[in-house]
Amino acid sequence: MAFRSPLFRKLLLTALLLVLVTLAGADILLTRYTAARELAHAVQELDGMIRVLTPRLSSVEPVLLGVWVKTEDARTGARVTVIDRHGVVLADSRNDPSTMENHAGRPEIREALAGHKQSSVRHSATMDVDFCYLAAPADLPGQAGAVLRLAMPLAQVSVSIAEVRWLILKSSLLGAFLALVTAWVLSRAFTGRIGRIEAYAAELAKGDYAGALVTEADDELSSVARALRHMAQQFRDMLDRLSEEGFERRAILAGMVEGVLAVDSSLHVTFCNDSLAAAIHARTPVPERVPVLHLIRDPDLHQLLEHVLATGGSARRRMNLLAAGGRTFDVQGAPLELRNGRGAIAILHDVTELERLERVRKDFIVNISHELRTPLAAIRGYAETLLDGAAEEPENNRKFLEIIRAHAARLGDVASDLQTLSELEAERETPPAEQISVRQVVETALNGVQEEARGYKVQVLAGNVEDVKIAAPRGRLDRVLLNLLHNAIRFNRPGGEVWVEAAQAGVQVKVVVRDTGVGIAFEDLPRIFERFYRVDKSRSRETGGTGLGLAIVRHTVEKMSGTVTVESTLGKGSEFTVVLPAA
Repeated sequence: MAFRSPLFRKLLLTALLLVLVTLAGADILLTRYTAARELAHAVQELDGMIRVLTPRLSSVEPVLLGVWVKTEDARTGARVTVIDRHGVVLADSRNDPSTMENHAGRPEIREALAGHKQSSVRHSATMDVDFCYLAAPADLPGQAGAVLRLAMPLAQVSVSIAEVRWLILKSSLLGAFLALVTAWVLSRAFTGRIGRIEAYAAELAKGDYAGALVTEADDELSSVARALRHMAQQFRDMLDRLSEEGFERRAILAGMVEGVLAVDSSLHVTFCNDSLAAAIHARTPVPERVPVLHLIRDPDLHQLLEHVLATGGSARRRMNLLAAGGRTFDVQGAPLELRNGRGAIAILHDVTELERLERVRKDFIVNISHELRTPLAAIRGYAETLLDGAAEEPENNRKFLEIIRAHAARLGDVASDLQTLSELEAERETPPAEQISVRQVVETALNGVQEEARGYKVQVLAGNVEDVKIAAPRGRLDRVLLNLLHNAIRFNRPGGEVWVEAAQAGVQVKVVVRDTGVGIAFEDLPRIFERFYRVDKSRSRETGGTGLGLAIVRHTVEKMSGTVTVESTLGKGSEFTVVLPAA
């Protein structure tokens, strides 16, 4: 309703206040005017009476004054008082003169004693009534300098004032009603227009610029409405541009592979893209205004952001984030100008894989150099020995030639394994898959390693091997099993055992190779599938391994859309599990 509007109530109350002030002013002016008019009429009437009574008083005997004043009071209706020149009341028509105080100090009496006619309005303490007094000099028989005073009560004045006020009230109520109705209509129309402008402005504040504001008249409110419409159009255009630019920036930042983190001057997050949230395992979308330490509990990143905020310059560091599982990031920090102050932005480039590849590359170069240097040095040394004359010694030349052949064979194995890895990595199209029986592959592999197992005094056993099938290129599962069995045999202890099991689990097939060998230390487990990585280098060379077997296993299994994992306890043995999709 309109009355609920504060502005409407203010306008209506203002109109009511103006009406009340006007009525009060009219009441004061008109009552004063009426009082003055009635008082003047009373004085005029008393003056006429006193002109008649003054000559009569001069012939009244003093003993008859009491009777005379009462008689004149009854005839004129005015209170009649006779006072001598000393202010003593000689007679009063409405009170006992003996009880009345001296009147010499009364203003009208003083003027009359001085020879002047004087009126006065005063409350009579004797009668407890307001009177209008008029005193004039008079003479008594045998006594000059007396005063005749007439008094009329002002009840008629009060009645006249009440009549005037009632007339004013009736006319004012009608005028006030008409004024309030007019004010109601005008205020309602005015507040209605203001309400529509306010509602339109509220829609603008909420970002809704589709509304319309009708201009009803050519006045100041219409000017405000036109200005709001113009401002809304400008805001609409500006916000459309800003929104489009903001969407583009957020889309670019959100789609970046690098993690992006923006904070304000209080180190509260203002933006975090999905790449960084995924790296630190945070729920998306990341809420804004959350402290950065609640999102990423890493002191290095916190210090970098503080440095950028404090200096206003860029900074770059490489750090390992515990929240991201210890992954390594190259972090570039830069200042960011925000609407409410300075902030900072950090771009986190994940270099974990690059560091790993760099480490693998260095280890590969070192390892392959070492692997090639040993047999090449042996071949060269024995060849030079033969050239220096050992070839003429029948008991040594055959021995040296066999050593040279063994080292050459080792070089061939290294080259063959490297070629296998290279082919697997370079393979763009997978060879056609065939239905392959896992049980047949296990039986073939076990038969192929029996002789080697007997040489190491290791027993190779088939556990629970189900008749399950996989879809894979022929020969690849054979290669995987042979490499795993070779390792299980070579790194076992005399009298040890090797078990092979295979079973289907849902849509997958699990092949397990378990041994009772030397086991693998926990810190070596993440790297055993790297090229040339050896847990025990001296034992590896004694067994004749190239250090590439498990790398070939991993690449081969991955090419078959599977995974290979290992669990091991040092001194108790290892268990390799190959998981492949079932046919």
